[in-house]
Amino acid sequence: MINKENSTNIQKVNPANIPSPVGKYSHITKIPKNADIFVTSGQIGIDRSNNIPESINDQVENTFKNIADLLAAQQLSADNVFKVNIWATEEIDWDYFDGKWDSLFGTEYPSMTIAYISALGLPELKIEIELWVAK
Repeated sequence: MINKENSTNIQKVNPANIPSPVGKYSHITKIPKNADIFVTSGQIGIDRSNNIPESINDQVENTFKNIADLLAAQQLSADNVFKVNIWATEEIDWDYFDGKWDSLFGTEYPSMTIAYISALGLPELKIEIELWVAK
């Protein structure tokens, strides 16, 4: 069993008796007792001027910037993130996405779910990412 514990005492675990993750995530994340839990609304690829770019990669870029700013506003870091839900309306360019993912999380991956769906809250949105965070 691979059991990683970071500075926030959040444990990220991939048990040896099940298949390894097929992506950059942990199968199980354990939150310490008495931790404060934060849940974000889905973060989207809008920029500071309220523009939503057409390409999914540009939306991914903006979404990760928004996530980093949101965490910083609450004095949180990627180490505090224990669960990520991702919804996309078109195929994700995983080489591009993984670069942003790795820049945020390094190698301490939270648990993650990804779903491809037909639409998000606005017709121009192609990706939305929700975070569950503990401190």
